[in-house]
Amino acid sequence: MALSRVCWARAALWGSAVTPGPHVTRKLQLVRCGLAWGAPRSSKLHLSPKADVKSLISYVVAKTKVINGKYHRFLGRHFPRFYVLYTVFLKGLQMIWADAKKARRIKTNMWKHNIKFHQLPYREMEHLRQFRRDVTKCLFLGIISIPPFANYLVFLLMYLFPRQLLIQHFWTPKQQIDFLDIYHALRKQSHPEILCYLEKVIPLVSDAGLRWHMTELCTKIQRGTHPATHDILALRECFSNHPLGMKQLHALQMKALSRAMLLTPYLPSFLLRHRLRTHTTVIHQLDKALAKLGIGQLSPQEVKSACYLRGLNSTHIAEERCRTWLGEWLQISCSLKGKTHPCGYATKIQNIFLFDSKIILELIIEYHETPI
Repeated sequence: MALSRVCWARAALWGSAVTPGPHVTRKLQLVRCGLAWGAPRSSKLHLSPKADVKSLISYVVAKTKVINGKYHRFLGRHFPRFYVLYTVFLKGLQMIWADAKKARRIKTNMWKHNIKFHQLPYREMEHLRQFRRDVTKCLFLGIISIPPFANYLVFLLMYLFPRQLLIQHFWTPKQQIDFLDIYHALRKQSHPEILCYLEKVIPLVSDAGLRWHMTELCTKIQRGTHPATHDILALRECFSNHPLGMKQLHALQMKALSRAMLLTPYLPSFLLRHRLRTHTTVIHQLDKALAKLGIGQLSPQEVKSACYLRGLNSTHIAEERCRTWLGEWLQISCSLKGKTHPCGYATKIQNIFLFDSKIILELIIEYHETPI
């Protein structure tokens, strides 16, 4: 090898006629190329910094998914009960984040186009109403977790009292059915008190025809007879002034109405009246938006949620029965006439009669389903 190199160098210097071998010729070509174009390039491809960052991120994400899948399988095998709570908690966080983004998009659209709450479509109106209630419930958890090390106590309280402290996104499917039944049982406890109050005020109604209609309606409900819609609408004048007007209601009656609407009754009388008025106004606005949309456009879950909001325990009732009940409810609600205040408050007739007709319809369904 050394001898061939010496011969090649001597031939290059003195112009020797000796022809170098093929190996020497190839080396000479490589050297000339190197002299002409610089050092030989590496065969490895070098990506740009942005591409390097993207590939690194995708690699980390892929590895994280693999590790997360293994972790989920480990929890599912060894801690099945904790795994159920864990998955429900993660899904709940995703759902509440999606709700927050949708609510922000709706509010932005309202601000841009100067749209009021009662002018929104039904689904957007219902989403904002439910999101406000969820945020209020989560706000309480945030307040009690402010003190140092209180967050550990909050987690324990959420585990022990999920119905009182958590929203529906963080309930398991079984808990959703059980908790809705519990809430409805609490709501039903105030129905006899409301009906008893209606019977007591019958002698105070000045119009003889209205007194007769009220007596007949209470008698039909107690006997389990299904009264017609026009029988209920005939009593709307009773709720416009004394003794069933909003301003004439006693504190005990407003507390019973608040419990029936799943509102807290532990407030002063003026706040109870304000909350009842606001809540029933929102329901009436939802009814008008739903009547414009049409019950047939609602999914089965939306129908059941709408019925439950208006007082019917729809968790154990067939979908068609719920649609029938909701159609009857809309017929009564949309028959109420009156000017609506720009702030969203309806007239006294709309407020009081809308609520009490809900109680009446609820009692109608319950008595109708009770075997004789």
